[in-house]
Amino acid sequence: ADSPWSVEDILTADDEQDRVPLQKLKLLGESEELQGLLLNPHLRELLLTIDQAEDKSSLMKKYMQEPLFVEFADCCLRIVEPPEKENILPE
Repeated sequence: ADSPWSVEDILTADDEQDRVPLQKLKLLGESEELQGLLLNPHLRELLLTIDQAEDKSSLMKKYMQEPLFVEFADCCLRIVEPPEKENILPE
């Protein structure tokens, strides 16, 4: 009740498929790899800039050209959507 907004305020029914379960989001906070990346002051500045930007979409497109930001995004995706293991023989 004290929060100025909720997830439901920003996600429409069409966005529901993009929602990441809270349990998986918690894995982000537990990742040593991600914590290591966040020690980088340049990455932290990029994230603050996105957070404070009016036009987040165009800024994200620009930052997706930055190797450091791509590394951060890839790390987050590996945590919340681990790649399926390929070519594993059944036991």
